[in-house]
Amino acid sequence: MDVKGLRESLSGVSPPAGLAPPLSALWHAAMGDWDTAHGLVQNEASAEAAWVHAYLHRAEGDLGNAGYWYRRAGKPAAKGPLDEEWDSIAAALLAA
Repeated sequence: MDVKGLRESLSGVSPPAGLAPPLSALWHAAMGDWDTAHGLVQNEASAEAAWVHAYLHRAEGDLGNAGYWYRRAGKPAAKGPLDEEWDSIAAALLAA
């Protein structure tokens, strides 16, 4: 799957089967379900989950909390449009 395929899956009612929690969280975030997205990554210990966690807090406007999670992920705090960050994260996670 690639980013385009993941975006196309947003026309469905659930994320594609077999997605890791960080990718599933991105899917839910794109669907406007912040709570489900957050629940999928909040207890995950991976850097990938921390990156998505940072994105989620940035999307809600909690930049201080987002900064904490960007540091945990080892990523610089994003500054560009949220859609571009979503695509970047999805591309990196799908390529891993």
